[in-house]
Amino acid sequence: MNLINELQNNLNVTAKNKIAAYVGDNKDRFSELVNAFLNSSSRITQRASWPVSYCVQKHPELIKPHLKRIINNLKKNNIHVAVKRNTLRMLQFVEIPKSLHGIALERCFHFFNDTGEPVAVRVFSMTVLGKVSKFYPEIKKELILLIEDQMPYASPGFKSRGKKVLKELRKN
Repeated sequence: MNLINELQNNLNVTAKNKIAAYVGDNKDRFSELVNAFLNSSSRITQRASWPVSYCVQKHPELIKPHLKRIINNLKKNNIHVAVKRNTLRMLQFVEIPKSLHGIALERCFHFFNDTGEPVAVRVFSMTVLGKVSKFYPEIKKELILLIEDQMPYASPGFKSRGKKVLKELRKN
């Protein structure tokens, strides 16, 4: 399969599943998909982000050699919402090494606090912040306050995730 050719076509659930099945747990194929995700045109990057996130959900170990580049990609200006959403979605499924906690926290707090971001981006950021902040009590307390502050005005999806994240944060 030529991944770039597949990604140039309109990407739908069937195509995403086809790409994810082709990649499977194959490290080389996953690397090829990640390279398309990080180093292609804007349209290919957007389209590659979806199958990358599903591959990571099924095989989280595949992301390890690419994690730093993927997290650093969130620093780019004018990053498409699909790239943010799918990157943050995949970060929910992996353990982020301590060496990347700083940049992950910074980017996730940025997206979480930006009320102009789509709910999915903010919710996935909240989940990643919840996971990483368990290592940092002072950040954990701040995150609890931020979530509680936003809950009364939030969408149903935000409230649902917020309750789950708050429960986890208070438990640990």
